[in-house]
Amino acid sequence: MSSSPSTTGIELKTRRPIVGEIVELISSMRFAIALLAMIAIAAIIGTVMKQNEATNNYINQFGPFWFEVFSKIGLYAVYSAWWFLLLMTALVTSTSLCILRNAPKMMKDMRSWRENVRENSLLNFHHKMQWRSPLARAALAQQTAARLADAGYKVKLVDKGHGTLVAAKQGAANKFGYIFAHSAIVIICIGGLLDSDMPIRMQEWFFGKVPFTGSGLISAIPAQHRLGLANPTFRGNTMIPEGSSSDTATIARPDGVLIQDLPFTINLKKFNIDFYSTGMPKLFASEVEVRDHAAGEVVKSVIEVNKPLLYKGLAIYQSSFEDGGSKLKLTGFPMQGTQTTKFAIAGEVGGSTPMGDAYTVEWSGFRPFNVENIGASQDPRSVAKGQSLAEQLDKHTGSAGKNAHNKDLKNVGPSVQYKLRDKTGQAREYQNYMQPVTIDGATVFLAGMRANPADQFSFLRIPADDAHSVTEWMRLRAALGDPALRAAAAKRYAERATPQSGNSDVLRQQLQASADKSLTIFAGNDKAAGFVAISQFLEKIPAAEQEKAADVFMKILNGSLWDLWQAAREKDGLPPASPDENHARFLQLATNALSDVFFYGAPVYLQLDDFTEIKASVFQVTRSPGKNVVYLGCVFLVLGVFSMFYIRERRLWVWIKDGGDGSEALMAMSTQRKTLDFEREFETLKEKLPQSA
Repeated sequence: MSSSPSTTGIELKTRRPIVGEIVELISSMRFAIALLAMIAIAAIIGTVMKQNEATNNYINQFGPFWFEVFSKIGLYAVYSAWWFLLLMTALVTSTSLCILRNAPKMMKDMRSWRENVRENSLLNFHHKMQWRSPLARAALAQQTAARLADAGYKVKLVDKGHGTLVAAKQGAANKFGYIFAHSAIVIICIGGLLDSDMPIRMQEWFFGKVPFTGSGLISAIPAQHRLGLANPTFRGNTMIPEGSSSDTATIARPDGVLIQDLPFTINLKKFNIDFYSTGMPKLFASEVEVRDHAAGEVVKSVIEVNKPLLYKGLAIYQSSFEDGGSKLKLTGFPMQGTQTTKFAIAGEVGGSTPMGDAYTVEWSGFRPFNVENIGASQDPRSVAKGQSLAEQLDKHTGSAGKNAHNKDLKNVGPSVQYKLRDKTGQAREYQNYMQPVTIDGATVFLAGMRANPADQFSFLRIPADDAHSVTEWMRLRAALGDPALRAAAAKRYAERATPQSGNSDVLRQQLQASADKSLTIFAGNDKAAGFVAISQFLEKIPAAEQEKAADVFMKILNGSLWDLWQAAREKDGLPPASPDENHARFLQLATNALSDVFFYGAPVYLQLDDFTEIKASVFQVTRSPGKNVVYLGCVFLVLGVFSMFYIRERRLWVWIKDGGDGSEALMAMSTQRKTLDFEREFETLKEKLPQSA
């Protein structure tokens, strides 16, 4: 027969409910610290990685594979990613539970006098003192209470029958610091969530709102791409040209934009901008009129940076300024083939202009001034020792494919930016400066190019001629592509360079053939041109002879290019250029630029001739109901920090009992943080309390 196990003398420990354990874990400090660490890491990622950029920018930066990986985990919009919002919600929950668990205990402890303390317990305190007094127990208790009250303590007398306990406390509000600090975390997080894009995401998830990816008039965009006036929070931008108005703002989304309707119309009357002497913007401000749709009220204001217009719960900030559709007039120069015929072309920033049947010019930007760092740098034609021939020749390629560094601050004048798009939809972006600039002591026109929007511009340097134009370089470029002119230039060079001797005809023919071949190689083909083509040609020569062959080749090329220039001028009915130092310098720079044309990759070069600037102001319109909540949280945080660090809680007990002709007293004192101030206060009370009246 079996018997049940005996529990006599054994106390079984009851297992805690699982819910209680979960609540304790969530409300624990270690859980909150772990959440804060993960939120800090997410914030670092959101700071380092640009947020809410165009999709193409991320693809160009990370490649298709990593773009998909980072997109899945929401790194392009960290602060609105589901996992970040989950972390914030968990932090709010954890901190709230911590407050709910501990605040009642703290409040109870703040009100408590801890009057149940025993005499033997006081003897175990580190800070204690005993003394005898001729006063009776009641009189000593009253005297001690009065002296403690005079020292700033709250005092309570408790009759213990065989003795009297004087309980005193000061700085109990210290515990408010913990309550306020933890409450501040909850309040600030809630305020941040209120101002996040969660309301917009909710509308996308449950109300069918879809980002708009097309183009056209804002007024014609369908309702599923628009957010109503009741949208509780948003942060959108609107660009308004001078003399125009807008009653909507655009909110950028990862895959398009949403249109936010505004309860008023913003009319930009005038945009003002001031500059420093260097050309950098010093101040820009917008004179606006805001017309309320419902009330018809008109408010006039000047909006400046850090001086927004606050109107009916919305704030209008001066964000930046852009071009509002400036009118442009340009001259086009062919950059391919043998043609030199110029043509006129006009455009408007933000629009497009057909250029023949093959290309369309999309005018993306205009700037009336450009403050650039342009100064002296290493001569790009210098050849360093110990390099391969290809590396040496690469020094001649100027700055196409590279960007200049070590520059000085200077305003280099207006520039135009445009995209040249072909029939297949492929496009490259170009940035050309209107005026020549001086770099390394040479006056050149800068023509920038980039294949991807995320790249920086690489600049072709076209040397300015005697008339400060690109005409002579364009003439030389067209001549280089003309086989007949190359042959004529080779003949002229051979006749000029061949000495008069018995075998001069044979030498002249050889030199003419070499000059024609050097020009043909330099002119290049679809695969290579310029110094790259020369490098590929010289690599076929034995290594021991390459350096000598390169010197001979470059000497013949430089000489034949001079004659090619003269032949081109003669063809156009112009006199030959004088063989002076300035023209020799021009030819050197022109040779470098001719080599870089292969990398420039444009069929035309568009030079800005005239413009009519139209300014536009970019405003950021926000509705942020969580802002005041965050301010309240900051007040709580300041109060909490102040309470925790500057209010010191002290507890003091004096046990008084009858003793002989008078009474005996035992005093003990405690604090949460032992500081020098506490030690000094204890010593002062040791001297003050035993003194006779």
